[in-house]
Amino acid sequence: MHILIINGPNLDRLGKRQPEVYGSTTLADVEKRITSSAASLGVTVGFVQSNHEGDLIDAVHGAADNGYPVIINPGGFTHTSVALRDALQEVADGAGFVEVHISNVHAREPFRGHSYLSGIARGVIAGLGVTGYELALRYFCEAEG
Repeated sequence: MHILIINGPNLDRLGKRQPEVYGSTTLADVEKRITSSAASLGVTVGFVQSNHEGDLIDAVHGAADNGYPVIINPGGFTHTSVALRDALQEVADGAGFVEVHISNVHAREPFRGHSYLSGIARGVIAGLGVTGYELALRYFCEAEG
């Protein structure tokens, strides 16, 4: 099985931007950790990060075309992007996706409590730091097996 991990805007700034909220782990560190976990679980992973909504939508379309499950941290697009939700609906109808947030979005500014994506996701993991990605990875491996 192959799983696509998509990271939205500003996640390329992990380790630099608001370390009091997101920690000191970089996106490269996250990818290395997930790649190692995936190998131990017998699956492969691919990674996409973009600060551009259209690039993320194109990645979602690719996952849908290939039947890949998706782990997505949509960043700020969580609260704003109907277009990303519309693209993810096709994945939701197929292999499925899990929405991941490093911080507990419900304990932050009120607008962060709304997600256009949660209602069609298989699950939502928020506030568990970068471990949330690994939990989502485990979910897909256990759901498949």
